[in-house]
Amino acid sequence: MDALVGDVGGIVPPLLIVVGLVGIVVPVLPGLLLVLGGVLLWALMEGTALAWGIFTASVVVAVAGVALQYLLPGRRMRERGVATSTLALAVLLGIVGMFVVPFVGAFVGFVLGIYLVELGRNGDRRQAWERTKHALVGVLQSVGIELVAGLGIAGLYVAGLLAS
Repeated sequence: MDALVGDVGGIVPPLLIVVGLVGIVVPVLPGLLLVLGGVLLWALMEGTALAWGIFTASVVVAVAGVALQYLLPGRRMRERGVATSTLALAVLLGIVGMFVVPFVGAFVGFVLGIYLVELGRNGDRRQAWERTKHALVGVLQSVGIELVAGLGIAGLYVAGLLAS
């Protein structure tokens, strides 16, 4: 039984971390939570002060990543005139698009949603397209911040493995 627990403990945490990193880039899974869950599982199985220290540092990195993920792109989009309501409606159209056109529908629906909402707000196609591009840059920046946080947590995990 102990061998099985050891095998699971050696496979599941890194698997959760890898799946979580993929989930950050392909927003179907709660990526950062899975990465953090992998480190938590490892800390529970190790039970050492080092493992819990690594988990605590991972939580700090995750919280900082989530905070930056919403603060930086949001500020940039507001400065460029993209309203929060535009993004909310675009997310709804992205969800609809995910079911209408598999695989690419979420992205197409999101972009189309931003464009249509901005076009409806001001009637200027050029300005609507400019704001759509700014919103897309903001979303990519947000994903990048989350990915850096996830990779930082994965790096902490690897450092913990090497140190233990």
